[in-house]
Amino acid sequence: QVQLVESGGGLVQAGGSLRLSCAASGRTFSSYAMGWFRQAPGKEREFVASISASGGSTIYADSVKGRLTISRENAWNTLYLQMNSLKPEDTAVYYCAASGVRWISSDSTSYKYWGQGTQVTVSS
Repeated sequence: QVQLVESGGGLVQAGGSLRLSCAASGRTFSSYAMGWFRQAPGKEREFVASISASGGSTIYADSVKGRLTISRENAWNTLYLQMNSLKPEDTAVYYCAASGVRWISSDSTSYKYWGQGTQVTVSS
């Protein structure tokens, strides 16, 4: 079992920045890939970014490339999402997720464990 707890969400103006964190406990954090997903009101959950178990590989949704950065600190069992140049369309509940494998994936079915989510609201 893996427990995931997100933090760092909030209200920010367009163009601003936030850093989300996801604290993991349970299985060895460094043995599995991690991802961030988001769900806006009235929309389906969508992929944001993924990072491999070692942190050496990452992938991003086209809509966030160049603005959001995923990273992890395995010594601290923590996943991050640095969010810069935020836009109103980034408003959503953001979820971190733990994969069942070591490599990156944008497919939500690859992820076995999910956090409860943290709200990010970007005002125009």
